[in-house]
This record gives sequence, structure tokens and C-alpha cells, in this order.
Amino acid sequence: MPVSLLALALSAFAIGTTEFVIMGLLPEVAGDLRVSIPSAGWLISGYALGVAIGAPVMALLTARLPRKRTLILLMSIFIIGNILCALAYSYNLLMLARIVTALCHGAFFGIGAVVAASLVAPNRQASAVALMFTGLTLANVLGVPLGTWFGQLFGWRATFWGVAVIGVLAFVALIVSLPTNKDEKPVHLGSEISALANGKLWLSLLMTVCFAAAMFALFSYIAPLLLQVTGISNRGVSWTLFLIGAGLTVGNIIGGKLADWKVSFSLILSFALIALFSLAFSWTSHGLWLAEITLFLWAMATFATVPGLQINVVRHGKEAPNLVSTLNISAFNVGNALGAWVGGAVIEGGYGLTAVPVAAAVLAAIGLIVCLITFRCANGKAQPVNA
Repeated sequence: MPVSLLALALSAFAIGTTEFVIMGLLPEVAGDLRVSIPSAGWLISGYALGVAIGAPVMALLTARLPRKRTLILLMSIFIIGNILCALAYSYNLLMLARIVTALCHGAFFGIGAVVAASLVAPNRQASAVALMFTGLTLANVLGVPLGTWFGQLFGWRATFWGVAVIGVLAFVALIVSLPTNKDEKPVHLGSEISALANGKLWLSLLMTVCFAAAMFALFSYIAPLLLQVTGISNRGVSWTLFLIGAGLTVGNIIGGKLADWKVSFSLILSFALIALFSLAFSWTSHGLWLAEITLFLWAMATFATVPGLQINVVRHGKEAPNLVSTLNISAFNVGNALGAWVGGAVIEGGYGLTAVPVAAAVLAAIGLIVCLITFRCANGKAQPVNA
């Protein structure tokens, strides 16, 4: 794998850390800016909204730029956004800074995935995308807990200064390592938009929505499940989150290998396993060791889906890889919000915490059905991603 993939992975690590670390710093942010915890929680929603809307907008605005220059520009926005977060002296300014930071998120992952795939042979493209997204999984394993600890020790602003420094390192790495593709074809807005007429593209995006919804229906409420049902301590929850992060990382790598071999098989298997392990957790959550084993397997199955989803979307929208790849990131964030809402609705409906994994399993089953419909006329083999 080219060294430039490590620069993309480092960038993904920085972006993933800044997105999720706010969850661990909500009490500190709320206390310092004198707002309630629920109000501070809107900083998470505001970021997600910025990603969902900003991804296709930024992809279209940068359509005529070479991809290397686009990625460097997006990382510049990321650095500026995190500096603004660190300097924000009010809640409104912090919200604005979070939205500015989010503008680079979807477009960077979308275009970065296209670049990652173009750097290797066709039979290794999914593995290349998986390596880039390993930065995102490591952000959950290392970046978020370390960033939370750092912010609790030195103040929440210090965390954003630290992420900005990582962003600068990624910025330099992108400049130095990413090759300039002289054969890159210019992108025309008309062809980008016309590519959206493909029905299988929208089915593929719906598949991503179902995947993210199934994941976050359970993941959003994993802490209360572990505390109230499994009966472990706060420290035990932290270690379980580390275990889940490890599962996400391993699954991401395995998913890349499977998708390199056959995209359809990779996605069908992953959705089936997500549904199975989600459903199983509704029972195994009552026992410590069974719960831990189930969550590790669930995490593996969950992120084994990511490389195949990204490659599949680009394959069906190969006339406009930048736009459709970023739309896939938007679809992920739509599913994120949908899953969290479904899980919350199940709890508020009085069905209990153990019904949340069942709801997640249903969402995964819907994703499996969409997957089967999408591939009913396809051979499932990965197609080269145009550079």
C-alpha cells in the first residue's frame, strides 16, 4: 500500500476525533459556556447536519479542482475550524465553528476514498479504502478517550488545539505524499448531477442509511444498556468501548479484503451478521462475558460493511465519483440521526433497553433486503474506480 494512504488515514483520524470527542467533553463545555447538557448536545447534531448538507455542496464547489488540491483545501478548513472551536468564547460561536469544521468532513472522506482507491490496483481498492477508514476507527479507539482525558485535565479548549496540531501534521503529509495525477480527467457539473439518475445508486445510498441506522440505534444507547442491564461499572463501560473500537478496526480490515473479492457477498454477509448479533445482544446483555463477546463480534460485522458500501456507491455512480462518494457520507449521517431517534423512541415507548438491540436488528434486516434487491441483477464484483 502506498505511503500516501497513511496520510489519508492520519487525516481521517483527526476528523473522526474532532467529531466524536465532544461527546466526552459535554459536561466541561456546558459548564464553561453556561448552557445545559441538552443544549450542549446540539453541538453534536449541528456537526452532523453540517456534514450531511456540506458534503455534496463542497463536492460540487470543488468539482473542477484536482483531487489533491481539494483534499489540501478541505484539511485547511478543518484546521481553521478547530482553531475557531478552541477560541470560541460563547455557545453560538462554538456552534458556528463546529459547522465550519463539519463542512470538510463528508467531502474529505468521500473524495479521499476515491483517491485511496485510485492509488492501488483494482483488486485492492476496497482494502485501500479500508486502510483510510482505519483512521476513523482508531479515532474511536484512541483519539476520543485520549482527547476526553486531555480536555478534562487541561480544559476542553486544549483538546481542540491538540486536534488542530494533528490536522497540521496531516496537511503536511498530504502535500508531501499525495501524487499529482496528471491524467486526472476534469469534472463537469452536468455529468456529476446527471449521474444521480441511476436507480441502483439510490438503492446503494439507502443501504448506507440502513447500515448507519442499525449501528447507531444500538451504539447510541450502549452505555445505559451496559450500566443498567449488564450491570458493569463506569470504568467497565470505558473498557467495553475500547473493545468495541478494536472490533470496529478488525472488521474494517476484514471487510476490505472481502469486498476486494466480492462486494455483494461482503455486504449481504455483513448485514446478516449485524442483524444476528444485534438480536443476540438483547439476550446476552444480561451476562458480562457473553455481552462482551457479542459486542466485539457485532462491532466486527458492523465496520466490515464500510469498505464495501463506499466502493459499491462509487461503482454505481462512476460517472461522478466525487459527488456520489460524498453523498454516501451524507447518507451515513442521515442514518446516524435516524438510528439514534429509533433507539430513543423504543425507550420512550416503554419497551425497555433490551428492546433497543431488537430495533437495531430490524433496521439491519431492512438493509439486508435493500442489499438483496440492489444485487439481484448484479454480479457483485468490484469495478475499478476511475481516477
